[in-house]
Amino acid sequence: MRSHLLNDLTAEHYRRRVTEGVERVAAKLATTARPFTGVTVDALAPVVDAIDLDRPLHDTTAVLDELEDVYLRDAVYFHHPRYLAHLNCPVVIPAVLGEAVLSAVNSSLDTWDQSAGGTLIERKLIDWTTARIGLGENADGVFTSGGTQSNLQALLLAREESKTDSLDRLRIFASEASHFSVQKSAKLLGLGQDAVVPVPVGHDKRMQSVALARELERCLGDGLVPMAVVATAGTTDFGSIDPLPEIAELCAQYGVWMHVDAAYGCGLLASLKHRDRIAGIERADSVTVDYHKSFFQPVSSSAVLVRDAATLRHATYHAEYLNPRRTVRERIPNQVDKSLQTTRRFDALKLWMTLRTMGADGIGELFDEVCDLAAEGWRLLAADPRYDVVVEPSLSTLVFRYVPARVTDPAEIDRANLHARKALFASGDAVVAGTKVGGRHYLKFTLLNPETTTADITTVLDLIAGHAEQYLGESLDRAS
Repeated sequence: MRSHLLNDLTAEHYRRRVTEGVERVAAKLATTARPFTGVTVDALAPVVDAIDLDRPLHDTTAVLDELEDVYLRDAVYFHHPRYLAHLNCPVVIPAVLGEAVLSAVNSSLDTWDQSAGGTLIERKLIDWTTARIGLGENADGVFTSGGTQSNLQALLLAREESKTDSLDRLRIFASEASHFSVQKSAKLLGLGQDAVVPVPVGHDKRMQSVALARELERCLGDGLVPMAVVATAGTTDFGSIDPLPEIAELCAQYGVWMHVDAAYGCGLLASLKHRDRIAGIERADSVTVDYHKSFFQPVSSSAVLVRDAATLRHATYHAEYLNPRRTVRERIPNQVDKSLQTTRRFDALKLWMTLRTMGADGIGELFDEVCDLAAEGWRLLAADPRYDVVVEPSLSTLVFRYVPARVTDPAEIDRANLHARKALFASGDAVVAGTKVGGRHYLKFTLLNPETTTADITTVLDLIAGHAEQYLGESLDRAS
């Protein structure tokens, strides 16, 4: 069994096996005609269940053959231009190369003596990102597993900086369209069920600053403590960007921690055309960025950034076996001092490889392309009498609803849209997402692939309309 360990004796074996795997994936990518096969849980689950994990195949070629049946053939492929569903991006090749390197070397980024140069690379990328945001010379941060963890850590720091032991008095303000991780974080941080105050959004799905001011005043009037305001730069459903300068003014006026959840909108940090859309982010106390959304990185690649490096002390714990206090005096850079995680992958390497190959402008060009595509998609939807589109995009998301001319029952229209999404997914021709707006079912395009064209959007809209019309026709037949 030692022959399977990666070391100096097995380097050639490693090269051959990994090359074989890369060739399989490359062939699959080159021949994938649809984003999904349409396989069902009922069809695929028995294939997986039939595998006896206690009877190994002892051969990676055989394992790759089996993997074709249980995963590769029926995977959902985000690189396909008609995958239009969630915040999943196609990935750039330099980052995938970085993934291969970091997996093989397997550095752990918790301490210097497990990572060496990896620690310095991560710190350099944190400095690069905080400079792009404009957080100032005292800024710092750390890579995380994703936006949910980044939001959790930011709100942990805000809780500790609130300087109160009465957790039940703390309040977090976030828009009605903010990410669910805000509520989840409040629960994990031991705050009350009413800790998160939803702030109304306008027709553009952006937080209403007037409503935020009103809620802050009400909080203080009730003897409560405003802990943090979470402004979103790119909501999951609409891609909307809250009015960051106005929110920053209110946070300064009321002395409240300002956190910007830019998990989606962080791509604008590299944008050549639309950077002004996140003006005001530089005034935040903390920022979440997900490079694996709009920097075209493989999952996971995220970070939490803070204006004042000293606030990261709230996540610090010294263990004698790992990062004893003396290492601080010795100026040994242990990233675990800043992180909620201990063992942690060298995910920063993927972004490093990308920037060193493509440059920030290369990333920005790709993100600008999808933002511009969304603007074109908006114009198509606005001019199409079959569809009702909710809001003009700030980033690359379009939320819309098929509205047939001859049906007026909102519930029946809901069912037609739900059916169209399911039927489209089952066909494998395209993948779109769904959400609710005003209690009604809507469909969603999340455009993160620069290879997607307006022709793809037009085709998918026609497919959706076809499935919806088929459902409504059958529904009318059943009714009669």
